[in-house]
Amino acid sequence: MKLSHFLLLISCFVFSSCSVSKQISKQAKEILINDTAVSQGHIGISIYEPATGKYWYNYQAEKYFVPASNTKLFSLYAGMKYLGDSLPGLRYSIENQNLRIQPTGDPTFLHPDFKVQKVFEFLKSTNKNILLNNLLWRSNVYGRGWPWDDYNADYAPERSAMPIYGNNLHVYNNYKDLKVVPGYFSGSVIRDSTQKWDLFPARISRNESENKFVLAGSSKTDRKLEVPFMTIDGEIIYALLSDTLKKPVNKDGWGETKMNGNIIYSQRSDSMFTIMMHRSDNFFAEQTLQMASNEKLGYMSDRKMIDTLLKSDLKDIPQRPQWVDGSGLSRYNLFTPKDFVYILNKLKNEFGLERLKVILPTGGTGTLSSLYKQDSGYIFAKTGSLSNHVALSGFLITKKNKLLIFSILPGNFIASATAVRKAMEKFLSNIRQRY
Repeated sequence: MKLSHFLLLISCFVFSSCSVSKQISKQAKEILINDTAVSQGHIGISIYEPATGKYWYNYQAEKYFVPASNTKLFSLYAGMKYLGDSLPGLRYSIENQNLRIQPTGDPTFLHPDFKVQKVFEFLKSTNKNILLNNLLWRSNVYGRGWPWDDYNADYAPERSAMPIYGNNLHVYNNYKDLKVVPGYFSGSVIRDSTQKWDLFPARISRNESENKFVLAGSSKTDRKLEVPFMTIDGEIIYALLSDTLKKPVNKDGWGETKMNGNIIYSQRSDSMFTIMMHRSDNFFAEQTLQMASNEKLGYMSDRKMIDTLLKSDLKDIPQRPQWVDGSGLSRYNLFTPKDFVYILNKLKNEFGLERLKVILPTGGTGTLSSLYKQDSGYIFAKTGSLSNHVALSGFLITKKNKLLIFSILPGNFIASATAVRKAMEKFLSNIRQRY
């Protein structure tokens, strides 16, 4: 090839890239940045084409924003990297008449989303004395920076070494037959007799400092109500497990190191990851980070695991984030749009896009159920929502079959979050149609 032809091709490529960038910049300003709902706050945008290794567009992409549940993308990476294709549900050893067990942080144990319960069946069937070692837990029950009043919210159960029933009290509200799970708390639920029941929807609340619960509102509904119970620094698991198994479970303090040897695997990892991302399940995300810590470090510490990841697997991240929890409930979390492009590209390269297409919601499903319906099957993304902040990061396949990775992080707006999401949808759909 003649040098003149080569230079012409290079100049055409550069011109084409610049042209696309200018076009998207114009569309971003018209559709998104100058939108009345978005413009009152701040926004960062990054669009990247992995096939060429080129950014199509960046706008404040190196600045930090509150990512809300987009944080779960980093927890997903930790889980996919260190948990393998099946979740370690329990470690154990058998010594004479004793069954020594060590929890792994698995959130699926007796969780209503999972009908198959291999760990429970194993513990139920044993005739050995069950001794539980709960000494690998080195985290707090709440994430750093969580709002104090989340203690009463079903989306923020306490974190623990051995969750049971999702660490939520489940109340099936029927006036004639009140069902409480775990049954251990049946005597701790009282009805509020001071209210006129049928004037308010049924609701359950917990005292701030103890496991006592108040049921109020209508008695005519059969819907399930949930509220977190206190794990009391891991001590209550002995009572809950004893009550559930109908046999004693005692404390075993033999050591603070991870047990080698026998493992019971509870669920396929992707079955939990898919629920975690489609429903944006905070508890699954938090426990995923704890489980990954247990497998990588030998104990459960979200702080140590985050620090380890940022110094090893994620050491080449574009901007080092302020990452403090697994779910994104904390407003202390600060990430850049380029950080999310980076982690999505890393997920794709290490685990494959086809696997991620199942784990992440697409248009019309999960947390995208009311959005991107015309682009269903062509967008796969994680949403994020906190008051005054929304986020969306994921993969977009254009009409010309180009795979793009994007991250859009609006924040500090006081308009309706729905209006902001609609502007984001219009912008991304426009890119899909044009390119």
